Amino acid sequence: MATPYRTLFALPGAARLTFASFIARMALPMCGIGIITMLSQSRGGYALAGAVAATFVFIYAICAPQISRLVDRHGQKRILPLAAGISACGIFALLLCAYLQAPNWALFVTAIIAGTMPSMSAMTRARWTQAYKDQPELQTAYSLETVLDELSFISGPPLSVGLCIGVFPEAGPMVAALLLMVGVALFMTIPEVANDASNAVRRSARPVVLRPEVAVLTLLMVAMGVVVGTVDIGSVAFAEELGQPAAASVVLSAYALGSCLAGLVFGALKLTMALQRLLLFTGAATALATLPLLAAENMTGLSLMVLVAGVFFAPTMIVAMALVERIVPAFQLTEGLTWLLAGLNTGTAIGAALSGQIVDLYGVQAGFGVAVTAGGAILVLSVICLGFNKSVSGRGERLAT
Repeated sequence: MATPYRTLFALPGAARLTFASFIARMALPMCGIGIITMLSQSRGGYALAGAVAATFVFIYAICAPQISRLVDRHGQKRILPLAAGISACGIFALLLCAYLQAPNWALFVTAIIAGTMPSMSAMTRARWTQAYKDQPELQTAYSLETVLDELSFISGPPLSVGLCIGVFPEAGPMVAALLLMVGVALFMTIPEVANDASNAVRRSARPVVLRPEVAVLTLLMVAMGVVVGTVDIGSVAFAEELGQPAAASVVLSAYALGSCLAGLVFGALKLTMALQRLLLFTGAATALATLPLLAAENMTGLSLMVLVAGVFFAPTMIVAMALVERIVPAFQLTEGLTWLLAGLNTGTAIGAALSGQIVDLYGVQAGFGVAVTAGGAILVLSVICLGFNKSVSGRGERLAT
């Protein structure tokens, strides 16, 4: 299994690119939970903290595709450092407002500025596509990126919480801002491949989300995110119901472990099946894997169910990303990838909020019903994707010269 990844990292600049992007992408998962932990300590409650963090996530979901659209027009070199700098300034301003006990409205304003954070996951996938377009290595690269996304969301939150509690309340978001700036600075030391599309073509292009195919894939990722958010909340609530609150971390780790292992294995496979058909199989498996959640009776059983559900998550996401790469023009790829990632983050927030409400009103099993409903949506949207028939051919290029 190691051979495809060894080939991937034989490319000049590949290891440096991966390291830099991983550092920078840690900022997103660290900021959301860091804001909650920081404000809950400095303001003595979770209502305001949750609202400010939700504002940050919501603005990110809106702004990230627009930033990527600018990147596709003007290049990463001109846009990425600017967007990261504005976001970092917003984070530092938010920390200052929290420290000085500024009015609540100031927290929301600075959270909006902080939410202009670029999608480093999309930026890195775009670089891999420049290097390996229409080559088998691209599937391996997309698989690696999915695993790194998972790892950032596994390691980022506990690191941020630990810093906020163990050092000082503002430490978590502060380190997130520093990682964003350092990661982007390292990332930009690797030259990007110039796009062949003319400026006139780029300016006249409509937003990719208006393409029916991209819209459907974005909705599919929203549904995937709802499953993730529901598993997060449902696992914690189920563990508390059984009087084993600490066991929730085991369940969530099982989900991440299943996804990471599946992503690594999937990246090493050489599949010839059409992407649309492959998405139908992985999407159907993801949908079916939500059904056993309704029958969970103990933490061991729930952990196994969540592990299986995670196994199908990564391949579905990888295939969806590969479909976008085939559907959208090369000069709009970063925007297309960002819409899917923004959809995933939005769905996670929706799933957590909705399932939390249902758990409070009707119990844990009803909360898991949100994941089952989202699974049905994944299946329907996967079937719709069978109608996609556009493909793009091209020649791979190097990451760096």
